Amino acid sequence: MHVADLPELPRRLAAADPGWNETTDVLVVGSGVAGLTAALHLREQGLHVTVVTKVNIDDGSTRWAQGGIAAVLDPLDTPAAHANDTEIAGVGLCDPAAVRVLVEEGPARVRELIRLGASFDRNPDGSLMLTREGGHRADRIVHAGGDATGAEVQRALHDAVHRDPWIRLVEHALVLDLLRAPDGRACGITLHVLGEGSEDGVGAILARAVVLATGGMGQIYASTTNPSVSTGDGVALALRAGAVVTDVEFVQFHPTSFVTSTVNSVQRPLISEALRGEGAHLVDETGKRFMVGQHELAELAPRDVVAKGIHRVLRSTGADHVYLDARHLGRDFLEQRFPTIVASTRAAGIDPATELIPVAPAAHYASGGVRTDLHGRTSIPGLYACGEVACTGVHGANRLASNSLLEGLVFARRIADDIARDLPPQADPAPTPADPGWVVSPAVRPELQRSMTRGAGVLRSADSLSATAKELARLAEQRDTPRNAAWEATNLLTVATVLVAAARTRRETRGCHWREDFPVAEDEWRGHLLHLLDRKAGLAQTFEEMA
Repeated sequence: MHVADLPELPRRLAAADPGWNETTDVLVVGSGVAGLTAALHLREQGLHVTVVTKVNIDDGSTRWAQGGIAAVLDPLDTPAAHANDTEIAGVGLCDPAAVRVLVEEGPARVRELIRLGASFDRNPDGSLMLTREGGHRADRIVHAGGDATGAEVQRALHDAVHRDPWIRLVEHALVLDLLRAPDGRACGITLHVLGEGSEDGVGAILARAVVLATGGMGQIYASTTNPSVSTGDGVALALRAGAVVTDVEFVQFHPTSFVTSTVNSVQRPLISEALRGEGAHLVDETGKRFMVGQHELAELAPRDVVAKGIHRVLRSTGADHVYLDARHLGRDFLEQRFPTIVASTRAAGIDPATELIPVAPAAHYASGGVRTDLHGRTSIPGLYACGEVACTGVHGANRLASNSLLEGLVFARRIADDIARDLPPQADPAPTPADPGWVVSPAVRPELQRSMTRGAGVLRSADSLSATAKELARLAEQRDTPRNAAWEATNLLTVATVLVAAARTRRETRGCHWREDFPVAEDEWRGHLLHLLDRKAGLAQTFEEMA
C-alpha cells in the first residue's frame, strides 16, 4: 500500500561522485555504546575496523544517560521477571525472542563492560548498588557516579577503543548514502568529512560489512532530551538504500525533562526517573500527587503512562510544566546520589533540596527504527544496525527504563559474532544511480520541529497528523545546495515523513503512540507497520500481524 499526501523523498544525498576512498574490513557508523561495543568485539575477531562519527567520539546520546543499565545482577531477581516487566511496558508488541536474548545475555555484557574498566557504584560490602526505575518491579538498575552512568560507560569504551591501534576513528564525518554491490549487498558508504588534506569533502569508505549505530531522531521535535546530532541519519540512509524500517510511530516522551528558560530549548536536561525511584513525587501546582490512583506504581509507572498523566494535567491547567518534589529526600542524599541533576538545576536557579523542580515531557527515545533480526541483520545483506537506530523488537510500543544501554551492549556483541562467521570478500560498488541527489533548505528545520510537536507529538489525531503531513510536503519544496546543514534537514524531513505516515495509519492508542480520536488499544492493531521507499521514492507501507 502506498501512502498518499506525503512528499516525495530523496533516494540519494550525494550530488557528486566521491572524491576519495579508503577500505576497511568492517565500517561502524556511530560512536555511542552500540557502535564502540561493536567495534571492540569485531577487533576480538581479528578484523580491522573503522568507526565513523558525526562530530566527536563523545557527542552522541550515550553520555547523557543518567539512570543506568537494567540487568539481572541481584541473586533474588530473574531474567523471567525482567522479561515480564519489559513486555508489559511494550504493550503487546515486544518480540519475546528478542526480549529473551536481552535479559538472558544482558548480565554477561554488563560484566564485560566492567572488565573493560567501567566503574559502577557499589555498596560498602563491594556489591553493585542497584536501584529501581519506572516499570521495574525489582531493583536491577546498575549506575555510576550517582546519575552519570552514560558518561562513565562512554569513558570506558572510549578508552578501550583508543588503546587498540587497529580501530581507526574518523570524526566530523556525516554519513550520506549506502553503497551496494551489483548483487545488492552493502559494501560501504559515502560520507562528508570536515577535515584537512585528502579526506576533506565527500568521499567513500568501502567495507565488507556496514554497522549502523547512529542513534536516534529526537531533533524532529522542538523539545527533546537528545543532543543536536540526533537527526535520524541512520534511519534516513537505510530508507534511501531500500531497507525496511518499522515501529517509527513509537517515540517515547520522557516524562520529566527540566523546564527552564535558562537552558537551550532544543535539548532539555533530563531529570532521571531514578530520582522518582528513590522516592521523589510528581505534583501539580496545588501540590497534589496526581499519579496516585492512575497506576499501581504511581510515579514509577511505565514512561508512556506517566507522560500521559502529566499531559492531562497540562491540558487542564494550561501550564507548561508540573513539578517533581524531592525535598523530603534531603540535601545530603540528593548531592551524593544525584550530583549531575543537582548541579544542573542549581545552575538554572532551582535548588531541589528546598524547591520544586519544574518538569514536562520531551521527546526522548525512538523504539522503532531499521528493522533487524536477532543478529542485527537488516533486510539488506551486509548491513547491520544496533542501538537506537535499530528496531530489534525488544521495546515494542514503549521502551522499559534503562533497557537502551543494555540493548546496545547485547546486540553489538551478536552483530560482531555474526559478521565474523560469514564475512565475504570486499566487493566494488555498483554504478551510481543516474538520478541526482537533492536536499532541502536548513531553514525548514525549526518549522519542521514545531509542526511535528504540534501535530505528531505526545497527543495525535487524524486532523493534527493530516495538517502535519501537508506542512511536511510544503517544506519538502524548499530545496537547497548540498552541505551538512541541508543533509541533516533532509534526514529530519525523511524520518518525520515516515513517522507521520505510520501514526496516521495506526488508528489506536498503544504505548507511547496516543491517538486522541482512537483512545484505546485494539487487538486488530497488534502488529507492526513496515515502511520502505520504492524506486520512485514513494513511501510504501505494509502491516504485519503478531504471531
